[in-house]
Order: sequence, then structure tokens, then C-alpha cells
Amino acid sequence: MYICVDFDGTIVDHRYPDVGAPAPQAVESLRAWIAAGAKIILFTMRSGAELQDAVDYLAANGVSLHGVNVNPDQVSWTTSPKAYGQLYVDDAAFGCPKITPQGFARPCVDWSVVGPAVSALLE
Repeated sequence: MYICVDFDGTIVDHRYPDVGAPAPQAVESLRAWIAAGAKIILFTMRSGAELQDAVDYLAANGVSLHGVNVNPDQVSWTTSPKAYGQLYVDDAAFGCPKITPQGFARPCVDWSVVGPAVSALLE
């Protein structure tokens, strides 16, 4: 399964252009999904050095990305600039469960709900 995942407000607190504090259970969930066979595509508005900061953060936390703002497997069947995913996780998505951890600038994805729900889909 291809899973496109936003960065700010989803994996970390909204502190752009800096990398915010980790959203509780985000990295652990991503690693579990990868272990279950998911291909994670970072799908973010970040660019340049700020995008590299996000990629480096994930790499330092053991999250191997399949793609960054693109699904490399889709080039054989489309020229669309939208990254193809079967699932998108984004704090801005309608209905996405959110929490506001102490000290966070804004609500972030509630990974205690999203993590297990997606893991169940991967079984």
C-alpha cells in the first residue's frame, strides 16, 4: 500500500520553517507500517532546505521513504504531478482525528487512532 503522509502538523508540531516536536506515536506508527509492507511517501508543502530537514528528520528516526512529494512507481503510467497514494494522512484532511499535546502550536494528527487503524488495513 502506498501511503502519502504530510509532515508539519502530522508527523511533527507546526513550527515551520523549523522541525517541531514529534507528534506522539507518529514515527513509531510509520516504522510499523513500513515493517508491514507499506511504502511511505512524504507529501508536504516544504521545499528546498526545509524539505531536506524533514527528510533528514525521518531518516534519523528510522523512517525509510519510498518517495518525497512523488511516487516513483507512477511514472510508468501517468505524468500527473500529484503523488499517487492509496491513503493520505494529513492534519488538514477532513475528519482526521487530532489532539493538541502540551506545548504544541496547533493540533496534530492523533496517531493513537490513526496508527492502529492503518495497521489493521495492512494486515
